[in-house]
Amino acid sequence: MVEFWCISKQRGCKIKVLIIDDNETITSALSKFLGFRKHDCTVVNDGRNGLQLIQNQKFDVVLLDLALPNFTGIDIINELEKVGKVKDQKIIILTASNPSNEQINDLLKKGVHSFQTKPLSVNTLVEVMSS
Repeated sequence: MVEFWCISKQRGCKIKVLIIDDNETITSALSKFLGFRKHDCTVVNDGRNGLQLIQNQKFDVVLLDLALPNFTGIDIINELEKVGKVKDQKIIILTASNPSNEQINDLLKKGVHSFQTKPLSVNTLVEVMSS
């Protein structure tokens, strides 16, 4: 498996990233930015399709929006928890909302790696992805 530190330390080192966000402007910008850095990005704009990909593939990093319509990021985490797969992925939550400390702590206990608020600083995101 590729180590995450390679994002900023080595050129040409590729990681496999899944971006799950219903905002196509955000997914397009993130995939272009990460693709420019030679990373392999898969984008889905729907929670159920994102869950299916996570269950069937291994990603180095999953960038997950909490506020997806119909099937939210929290729904995805809960489904992954039922089958013991939350900790199998490095899940970074992307959110424009202000989740409560209780909600954040609950998701971290379930195995979520970290939280990033929108609008995103791509440099900060890359640092978080590599930590």
